[in-house]
Amino acid sequence: MTHPIKTIEVKPRVPERLEPLYALSGNLYFAWHHDASELFRRIHPDLWKASDKNPAAFLGRLQQEELESLVADEGFLAHMERMNAEFNRYLAEKPNEDIFSGAGGPFVVAYFTAECGLAECLPIYSGGLGILSGDHLKSASDLNLPIVGVSLAYQKGYFRQYLTHDGWQMETYPVNDFCTLPMERVTNAQGEPLTVSVDLRGETVQIQVWRVRVGRTVLYLLDTNVEGNSPAAREVTSELYGGDREMRIRQEIVLGIGGVRVLEALGLEPAVYHMNEGHSAFALFERIRHLHQDMGFSFNEAVEFVKATSVFTTHTPVPAGNDMFHPDLVRAYFEGFAVAMGINIDVLLGFGRQNPRAQTEEFCMTVLALRLSSRCNGVSRLHSQVSRRMWHQIWPKMPERDLPIGYITNGVHIPSWISREMAENYARYLGPRWIEDPDNVMVWERVEKIPDTELWRTHERAKERLVAFARARLREQMFRRGVPRRELALADDVLNAEALTIGFARRFAPYKRASLILRDIPRLERILLDARQPVQLIFAGKAHPQDHMGKELIKQIVQIGSQEKFRRHVVFLEDYDIEVARHLVQGVDVWLNTPRRPLEACGTSGMKAVANGALHLSVLDGWWDEGYDPDLGWAIGGGEDFEDHEYQDELESRILYDILEKDVVPLFYDRGADHLPRGWVAMMKASLHRLCPMFNTHRMVIEYWEQFYLPCARRGSELKVQDWQGLQSLAAWREKIMFNWGDVAVREVMLERGTQALVSQPCKVQAVVKTGSLAPEDLVVEAYFGRLDPAGAFTESHTAALTHVDALEEGVHRFQGDVVFKSVGQYGLNVRVTPRHPDAASRLSMGLVAWGE
Repeated sequence: MTHPIKTIEVKPRVPERLEPLYALSGNLYFAWHHDASELFRRIHPDLWKASDKNPAAFLGRLQQEELESLVADEGFLAHMERMNAEFNRYLAEKPNEDIFSGAGGPFVVAYFTAECGLAECLPIYSGGLGILSGDHLKSASDLNLPIVGVSLAYQKGYFRQYLTHDGWQMETYPVNDFCTLPMERVTNAQGEPLTVSVDLRGETVQIQVWRVRVGRTVLYLLDTNVEGNSPAAREVTSELYGGDREMRIRQEIVLGIGGVRVLEALGLEPAVYHMNEGHSAFALFERIRHLHQDMGFSFNEAVEFVKATSVFTTHTPVPAGNDMFHPDLVRAYFEGFAVAMGINIDVLLGFGRQNPRAQTEEFCMTVLALRLSSRCNGVSRLHSQVSRRMWHQIWPKMPERDLPIGYITNGVHIPSWISREMAENYARYLGPRWIEDPDNVMVWERVEKIPDTELWRTHERAKERLVAFARARLREQMFRRGVPRRELALADDVLNAEALTIGFARRFAPYKRASLILRDIPRLERILLDARQPVQLIFAGKAHPQDHMGKELIKQIVQIGSQEKFRRHVVFLEDYDIEVARHLVQGVDVWLNTPRRPLEACGTSGMKAVANGALHLSVLDGWWDEGYDPDLGWAIGGGEDFEDHEYQDELESRILYDILEKDVVPLFYDRGADHLPRGWVAMMKASLHRLCPMFNTHRMVIEYWEQFYLPCARRGSELKVQDWQGLQSLAAWREKIMFNWGDVAVREVMLERGTQALVSQPCKVQAVVKTGSLAPEDLVVEAYFGRLDPAGAFTESHTAALTHVDALEEGVHRFQGDVVFKSVGQYGLNVRVTPRHPDAASRLSMGLVAWGE
């Protein structure tokens, strides 16, 4: 049988007038600029939709005559030229040099993430973590901050969901054809594919690289599906979150170690490395290896520099969500690598353990990242508290509240999630360049200028589109299941564009409690089926393929929605992705979130809905614990934590029904003569005005830049001065501190007034400290004080510096200072001694502390 010996891709000839169209198609700029995506859609709306809004595939499927006809379409050409001018202006704008202040000049930040959700047509994400990563890069582009992304090029991406007749989730894994996606293979100076290699248990695995242009920035994707690699190696980057523990460690070696090597091969020298979740933490080991083996630094010097210039964000509020590997598995992959780092494998394993000496403790990627990063954060205020509680044993002598895990609350890239009409409103009333304006507060004050009627009509049109989309989606779902043709028409009368619409869409993990609103079906029936004030629920979301409890939740919702009485009021949309999410957040009236507090690290889906004018109804968890105000939305409960989950579910479901019956439904249906719900619209405006300036990725990325990236870059620059003398001095200082810390002790603490003090009056505190071989200037001595609870534990903490007074004998010194108690009550006081680290932010991360006994 004859078979092809060559494969030829035949593309249409591009008329010269249309070359700007192809330039636009090679950049994901179109994913958050409505006019750019509309430019492609107007060419052939049906083909644009069939191409998953992928301009690379779309243009490749156009016929030659269709391209020729565009050359004669003056309206289209004017639109294209206008977009091209705006696109070129956007790309040409240079960063403000002031953003690099004190860092020794311009620098680049490398942002590592295991998944990245940028557009429907690039399915290399699974959920919130990936969407957050994509929004991070988009805001970096809009703000013109030099951040480059590093991730993996998954051939199958994450699974696509479909449901059986009875509502059971099934999965398929379509293969991505990278040549038809908006990405390009990276080549070297000779025009050949750029590759780097990593060792996977004795096998040298080649990695090729793809470039995705994200506005002004770039995402690099690593791919092991390279000719010459073994079949097993080619599968490493096949599937997101697929396979067993060994597949996971192989993927994370490629991401972390391979990612650092790719950046080096590209000629990039990032000043700061940011690990978004622990999947990429092996990048820390590779950076240490490079400094030690390739540049000649000692292991301790390499550790100091890597730690000073590394940032880590944890997203997981439960221990089971963090990647853990058996010591033997790590040993199999890193025995030789440890030698190249200048240590043995047992020392390497200790970096991934809460107790480095516990030989049987598994190796945790989160612990590795926490130990070797100078800036660590959770993704909301509440999540940082949960994270400090989870990882307390890394710093066992430190009070939980003082652990070096701060928070930068997540946000969303608002331009990516709002409807076209809402974007037009914002351009008209907030200003035409509002997308790139970093002054969020001032911009969003202008929301009040949007007329009530205009804002409500915009929302109504988005809801009409949601209903139409849901009906079409349901019809497709039913058709795939083989439903008789006569029953397909049933999809055309579900939902009502005038009814109060509540959306719930997220990963179907049990702690998200999707079924909380279904707990009392008779009561829910009375709410939904009220003839005068109807309510409807739209659900969407995926369960992990191995999460049978999550799949049961989906099945329960689908079966309730299939009952005749609920058929028009309860809908589940299959295959939750960016497209489904956009329709939902743009069209619902209320966004419902019911996690079991405090297990929602942040939860950004509600922020997207809020940016479109929806109101938020949620448990006080994640971001809503910070954002809630009764003028802006509704809270389920008062932020309580429960040990009895059955009682919690019963109580909070009742609260949810009460809020719907007494607050949400009456406010929505309170209409004037003009049929406008003015009280509801006022709440929409208040929500937009006060929540959007805070819960967006522009604010988030600026905080990362100012609090983390810039200080790390400055510190790295300081360590490099005078041929790295700063680094050598720091490493020597740390070795001295570590060697002598066992001698440091607080011998005595004395209060001027004994056990009483006067409010707002200085109270003198003295401490006698044994410093051993360390000098007083090596130490920070502080009075540590705060209010006490009835059990005698600190409920808050404050510090006041104690300065060196004199030496009482060799190695014993007296320190003294004043403490001021700002209010009356029962206070506790102690004295804390820590190393005086040259970088104040890193002082507590050493975990060395001496307390008064």
